[in-house]
Amino acid sequence: MSLETKINQDIKEAMKAKQKEKLESLRAVKSALLLEKTQKAGGEISENAEMKILQKLVKQRKDTAQLYAEQDRNDLAEKELFEASIIEKYLPEQMSDEQLTAKVKEIIQKLQASSMADMGKVMGVASKELAGKANGKEISDKVKKLLAS
Repeated sequence: MSLETKINQDIKEAMKAKQKEKLESLRAVKSALLLEKTQKAGGEISENAEMKILQKLVKQRKDTAQLYAEQDRNDLAEKELFEASIIEKYLPEQMSDEQLTAKVKEIIQKLQASSMADMGKVMGVASKELAGKANGKEISDKVKKLLAS
């Protein structure tokens, strides 16, 4: 079942159950996916692109929640974190730190990278292979750490 179909199905269920907060989150996802689809010539987006959109939406919610928390607006921060948790359910399970380290080491060995000069090459492959499974910043930090050592 495609992500869009699953989102539409969950929107219907949230409407029937009168789950207002969940409905807002799902509609935001649907809106982002539709926006991306209309920008593409073929009208189709890859599963990889869908995962990147979802990650972006989660990151936005978490960043906003952090800003609200800093301003003592915990009510708004909680709402943003709730929305992020709803969206995260559609992402594949995130890799643990150990799994990420092992995968990045494997990529570095496969590409025979040895210095920071190879970071772009490693990041290109790692970003594609780990899309949706790990945050881009976490991947970047791990690649820097492993290439520096």
